[in-house]
Amino acid sequence: MSSRIPLPYSPVVLEYFRNPKNVGRMENATVQSTAGSPACGDMIRLYLRIEDDLIVEATFESYGCAANIAAASILTEMIKGKTLKEAWEIKWNDISDKLGGLPPIKYHCSILAVGALKRAIRTYYNEVRKEVPDWLPKNLSTEEKQTMEEEELIERMYSRVPKSSGAENGK
Repeated sequence: MSSRIPLPYSPVVLEYFRNPKNVGRMENATVQSTAGSPACGDMIRLYLRIEDDLIVEATFESYGCAANIAAASILTEMIKGKTLKEAWEIKWNDISDKLGGLPPIKYHCSILAVGALKRAIRTYYNEVRKEVPDWLPKNLSTEEKQTMEEEELIERMYSRVPKSSGAENGK
C-alpha cells in the first residue's frame, strides 16, 4: 500500500497532462532554451519559431510530473501569436491561474516554464538578432532569478542523495 497522498490537481492540469498540446522538438526553431534540472527530472525545453518579433510557433519537450507537462503545454498555447514583448510579461502565477491553480509544492513547474520562456527571449535578442530592445531589462528579471534559484536548490538537494548501486539493493 502506498503512503503517497495524491496531489489535488485541477481538471485543467489533468487535461493538459493527458492531452498536452505542442509537444515535441521543433526542427526549424529560431531559438530554444532549457530550464530545470536532470537531477530531479523537472525539465522543460522550449522551442520558438519567431518572425518579426512574433511567436508564430511554440513547442516543448518535458521530463517531469503532470504539473510540469501541463505548465509547459499551456505556456505554448498562451504565447503563440504574441509579440516577444507581450510574452515577456507572462508571470509564473499567470500559468498557474490558467491551469486552475497548482498545489504549492508544484509552483516550481510554472516557474521553470516561464524561466525557459524568458531565457529563449533573451537568447533570441542576444544571439540571433544581436540587438536588444529597450523594454528587455539588462539585469535578470525576478522570474529568471527564481528559475536559477530553483535549479540550484534542486542540484544541491540531489547532490546529497546517496547514489545506490545494484549490489546494495540485492541486484
